[in-house]
Amino acid sequence: MRSSRWWHVAAPMVAAVLVGVFQLSYRSSEGWVHPSIWQLAVYLAECLALLVRYRHPVAVAAVTVAFSAALPMIRPHAVIIDVPAIVALYTVARHTGRRTAWTAAAAAAVLLTVSSAWWRSEHLLDLRNLLPANYVAIAVAVGDSVRANRALLRQAQERAREAERTREDEARRRVHDERVRIARDLHDVVAHHITLVNAQAGVAHHLLDRQPDQARQALAGIKDTSRAALDELRATVGLLRQDDDPPESRRPVPGFAELGAVVESFRSAGFDVRLTTRGDVRPLAGAADLAAYRIVQEALTNAGKHGTERRAHVVLTYADDVLELTVTNPARPGHRGPGTGHGLIGMRERATTAGGSCTAGPRADGHYELRATLPLREPAS
Repeated sequence: MRSSRWWHVAAPMVAAVLVGVFQLSYRSSEGWVHPSIWQLAVYLAECLALLVRYRHPVAVAAVTVAFSAALPMIRPHAVIIDVPAIVALYTVARHTGRRTAWTAAAAAAVLLTVSSAWWRSEHLLDLRNLLPANYVAIAVAVGDSVRANRALLRQAQERAREAERTREDEARRRVHDERVRIARDLHDVVAHHITLVNAQAGVAHHLLDRQPDQARQALAGIKDTSRAALDELRATVGLLRQDDDPPESRRPVPGFAELGAVVESFRSAGFDVRLTTRGDVRPLAGAADLAAYRIVQEALTNAGKHGTERRAHVVLTYADDVLELTVTNPARPGHRGPGTGHGLIGMRERATTAGGSCTAGPRADGHYELRATLPLREPAS
């Protein structure tokens, strides 16, 4: 059954029963009357057929239209709007193709018009004979419109998902390309000069006792080569800096011990940050130290960009061999601030490089959670 809720099936059937029984039992000229058993049997058979309209829409439409056409043959008959036929034809238009729907509509309109004209044979030219064709056309038109709108909505959702996948793939590609470029530049700078330094150091070691003057020249060459290497490294790393980067960006690489300063900087900017530490505090392994610092820093930055409130909670849990970082902040689905999407990819890569892991995503309670696990000891090589 295409509907996942039972009332999608039962509610139209119950409504059809109530409306139809009322129409059969009340005449404007006679008041309340007792419909015949055959009238009730035919009409209730139409209503029961609606229970399987999602599984067999065309067959149910054929049954309801046939019974609706037969109903005027049972005397005494009152002109009614056949609700089961309307529901069945709407379902055909909603869940099948446009060609099938309008073919069924044409057949139903012809059959019901002939039935009405047969019952009112003395008034063949009465416009009321076209009443069944009108509600058939309306039912199919509404169903076809709903089907088309749902199809457009599904296409829009699929395009949005595809755009999101493309954006993430593009972000990963850019990160990969930038990493390859930096690695190539650093290799060119470092490998050449270190090779020269190594060769000059070997010469100086060989000549140190026998020819000290030439050894000093080799050491002077090492000094010049190393200075040139440092200059080129500065130039290469300088390419990664923006023109408006502050002078503080040239300070030595920070460590996790400076996390308190990061938290205070966010607090001074009006961001409510709670910091909770659990377990015995211990130093992190080499790469994990910088990774932990950067992950918390980026997580708080993302909370400020994408969160719905200016607050976050940082929890540091020290276990036997790992540090578990958890950063949560209020968020709602679909809310997104400015950014390129590189931050989350970078956090995952930092955690993986340090021998840990990093996951992020929304929770059911309306918060966004980032969770990272980093080793407290150097991983075995």
